[in-house]
Amino acid sequence: MHTIDLSLTEEITKVEGAAILDVEVKDGKIEKCHFGITEYKRFYTEAIKGKPWRGVPSLLARICGTCSNAHLLCSIEACEHALGITPTPQTQLLKKLTMYGLNIRDHALHLYLFALPDMWGKDSFLSFDENDPEQHQILHDAFEIKGAGNFLSIAVSGRSVHAMLPMVGGFLNVPTKAQVNEAIHKLEHAREAAIRTVERFSRSKFHFDRKTHFMALVANPFNFLDGEILSDRTSERVQGKDFRSHLEHVVVPYSQASGYEYKGETYMVGALARINLGKEGLHPNTKKDAAVALLRFPSTNIFDNNLAQAIEILHCIDDSLDILKNTTFTKEPLVQPTQKSGTGIGVIEAPRGTLYHKVTLGEDGLVQSGEIIVPTGQNQINIEQDMARRLEEMLPNNPDKETVQLELEKIIRAYDPCMSCASHFLTLKLAGVQLQSA
Repeated sequence: MHTIDLSLTEEITKVEGAAILDVEVKDGKIEKCHFGITEYKRFYTEAIKGKPWRGVPSLLARICGTCSNAHLLCSIEACEHALGITPTPQTQLLKKLTMYGLNIRDHALHLYLFALPDMWGKDSFLSFDENDPEQHQILHDAFEIKGAGNFLSIAVSGRSVHAMLPMVGGFLNVPTKAQVNEAIHKLEHAREAAIRTVERFSRSKFHFDRKTHFMALVANPFNFLDGEILSDRTSERVQGKDFRSHLEHVVVPYSQASGYEYKGETYMVGALARINLGKEGLHPNTKKDAAVALLRFPSTNIFDNNLAQAIEILHCIDDSLDILKNTTFTKEPLVQPTQKSGTGIGVIEAPRGTLYHKVTLGEDGLVQSGEIIVPTGQNQINIEQDMARRLEEMLPNNPDKETVQLELEKIIRAYDPCMSCASHFLTLKLAGVQLQSA
């Protein structure tokens, strides 16, 4: 008989906001397993009220220091829809490149700095040994991929975070020929590293399978800006403008973040959802060189979210190379509004999943109201349920403190939520514990 008593209440810092894990186990039974985001509401939707539409995207980009360019482009899209603006074909390509640069850099950051140390049994990325040939390659692949993504973002949008060039109606400038050539050079060199990344995460032995549902904005060809919202549980195709008709708001009383369900059930957004639902639209070169890895999908193994991110890095490189090699960029004037007021919806796939921005503008061009739904909020309930299930699986084995901590951290990092930027998800504080020693 298992008589484990475990009490854990710990706040997680060094994240985009703060989160808390609150667990109670008595006589080997889980009485509480809460995952709450405790510093989520920063009232951005209130802050934009009364602001002119031109400044709103830059303001909302400050929501996140990691994927600020995703918020920037999503807000731009919402404003453009509200103002009756149709971006030019070149602007759409520049937006795609901006998102590709973001995803290359952001996925590499998560995979190498936070997920891969778990696979190697290391405390951090800094523990890899450059004198070991394989670990040397890991270190250099990480920086080469991340560097290529950074440069692409800088060349196209002015910065790798908080980009300056994307605006409502277009881009203030376009990459020079020299920047295009340099981006091509860096991406071509990073491509081999991306293939090795896919192979590394294909070999992962981590497995956690709890049947859940997946939802994503899906397009063919695969990209992060266009398409329809699809779910694996229904043939329904939802247009971005109708997003509030399919997302059901759930109050999580111990969290500042709202949870969401679809048709009464939780779901997962992110790279795993995108590859599960849209892998056929990937770049032909990606499908060729990641063919073996793609056989794993559709997958319900949460750790395959890491592999899906690796595949997306390769796609972003391949499609970026096609665009850069086959496009001559010329500076264009910003497209001007065709109406003064309206309500607009922006829906894109941020690195961590589907991101929604809504804005309503008055005749004076000022914001009347807005709404933002982020990926981590949508994944929140799923994360909590996965952690409870994983803890339930572990309890019969009388796990020691370190094992409990590591396994819960791994589940969190598999989702790559915003708080994964912390070097450690949590520090355990246990009371009245009857656990085996390590």
